[in-house]
Amino acid sequence: MVKPDELRRLAAQRLREIFPQATGWEETHGARIGGQRVDLTVKFTLGDRSHTLVLEVSALGQPRHIREAVTRLGEVRREMPGSYPVATATFISAQSATILRRNNLGYLDLSGNCYLAFENVLIEKEGKRNIRPSTRPLRSLFAPRAARVARVLLADWQRSWRLDELAREAEVSLGHAHNVVKRLVDLAWVERDEQQRLRLSKPADLLETWSEAYSYRDNEVAAYFSSDRPSRRLALEIARRADAEGRRYAFTMSVGASLVVAGVRMPAIHCYIEGDPGPVAAAASLRPAEGEGNVHLITPYDAGVFYGLLEKGGVKVASLPQLYVDLMKYERRGRQQAEHLRRESMGY
Repeated sequence: MVKPDELRRLAAQRLREIFPQATGWEETHGARIGGQRVDLTVKFTLGDRSHTLVLEVSALGQPRHIREAVTRLGEVRREMPGSYPVATATFISAQSATILRRNNLGYLDLSGNCYLAFENVLIEKEGKRNIRPSTRPLRSLFAPRAARVARVLLADWQRSWRLDELAREAEVSLGHAHNVVKRLVDLAWVERDEQQRLRLSKPADLLETWSEAYSYRDNEVAAYFSSDRPSRRLALEIARRADAEGRRYAFTMSVGASLVVAGVRMPAIHCYIEGDPGPVAAAASLRPAEGEGNVHLITPYDAGVFYGLLEKGGVKVASLPQLYVDLMKYERRGRQQAEHLRRESMGY
């Protein structure tokens, strides 16, 4: 985690790199504007115009933190109309960037993403990945067993749970469920009602953060080649062979999404298989591929991937949140397919 003082220093350095022609550069830390102190105020001149940027600095740029920053930066704008408020974090996610732009606020992160639009200035850089992913304190929420809790909450996101119910459903210990839930409550992603039952209040924030922390390549992926092109018929054959072997299975990636929503192409087949995928592959006449292959049988990093399976087209498909996070880092238009799945089927 980058310490606040270091984050302010690095943010100011990024601004200097963005505006190398600026003169009269002044930085003020902790200035009071109205009823609050702001992290960093930067004044400079470009050409014959003077500008004042007010930076709200946070180590975390997840949507919950950004929504809080929007409120504070809105107050700054009212108290100091000539200034331009900028949210700054180690990394600003795409969802957070959308929130800030919708509120006509700027942003800047240490990975090089930024949006600065004031007076005659418009600078926009996006799509750069987090250069410090291992420092995110939220990553422990998505360790294999902890992710089971997130998966259960997201699969039935409008349900309220007792802690013991949630632990049983996720197949984790009561203590493990307690630790995960405590962190989610601290983040304000889970709330307790009057009966102390737990309910996911920010499903989009939890899903987005999980998708950033996870890659389908965390699993063991074996590539195979089929002489038949990827199709639902081939998926049915793989499912039949897995059932005959007594193995749990679940289709994911584009084949899973195509079975759930219309308009998704199937360039390859990806399927979670419990245990050694070799016998299933041989029974389905799949040949090991030296390259990428067109069928991928995945040994899951944790049995939690089999939670909440859907029955679609006569086969089992991974749950919607599992499909989403798998697709987000899939190279073949995975992000677009994930966003399409979310719009059409997920409700958050």
